[in-house]
Amino acid sequence: MTHTVVIVGAGGKMGHRAVEKLAGNPAYKVLACEKDPERIRALQEEGLEVAPLEAALAEADFVVMAVPDALIGRIARELVPQMKRDATLIMLDAAAAYVGELPIRADVTYMITHPCHPPMFTEQATPEARRDYFGGVAVQDIIVSLAQGSESNFAQGVELCKAIFAPVRTAYRVTPEQFALLEPAMAEIVVASAATLMKQALEAAVEAGVPREAAEAFMAGHAQIALAIVFGAEKSPFSDAAQVAIRWGSERIFAPDWKNVFQPEELRAAIQDMIHLRSAGL
Repeated sequence: MTHTVVIVGAGGKMGHRAVEKLAGNPAYKVLACEKDPERIRALQEEGLEVAPLEAALAEADFVVMAVPDALIGRIARELVPQMKRDATLIMLDAAAAYVGELPIRADVTYMITHPCHPPMFTEQATPEARRDYFGGVAVQDIIVSLAQGSESNFAQGVELCKAIFAPVRTAYRVTPEQFALLEPAMAEIVVASAATLMKQALEAAVEAGVPREAAEAFMAGHAQIALAIVFGAEKSPFSDAAQVAIRWGSERIFAPDWKNVFQPEELRAAIQDMIHLRSAGL
């Protein structure tokens, strides 16, 4: 059975990836939808036909929203009324579902997916896969969540998501609330902040007189070994002196109540800030 899949935002980075991944897959008929004139021309120059959105939605079994996170709620309110009964809307971010920005329509299934991206300390098959940090060449996992609707549609949607992010090892199912704990709470608020702090530490060393090449080499190696120890890829522990340094640094760098970012009221406030800032183009 062939399912009709509409990619909204097909000219963007993620939308284009989805179109490329599904091209030639006999399980799916892909309709690429895009409104930006320059992106439409780019798609057409590649030999891809851009479908009129209204007509595409009328026949879509699945609608994949490859659009900016902050626009998901607004665009969903435009798309969902035009979708056929028992179709499935697939979002790539949990923010709109978490803060209640999705339109009410009981006969449409809502699901969310996101790539985990290729994991650290996992062997990949080729040099190209080892240099792939996003996924699509390297094997990765994905997370999936059913926000409302049919378990049968969700199961079919999971297979579609695997095809979009292939090669996929495992699709982990979580609730929409757990999805928001993973992103933005864990992955962006904590992990991306920590990575940014590491880069700022490198720059501080350079400003203090350390040659940049030496600082970059030292950071690259020590970041890898520290992560390997913490996450169990390296079985040797931190030295006694390093453990003292970790305790000393943690007391001075991290706020004592930093885990509050996982509390629902804090997370909801963060998501609202992220949506509003992104909508304003900041």
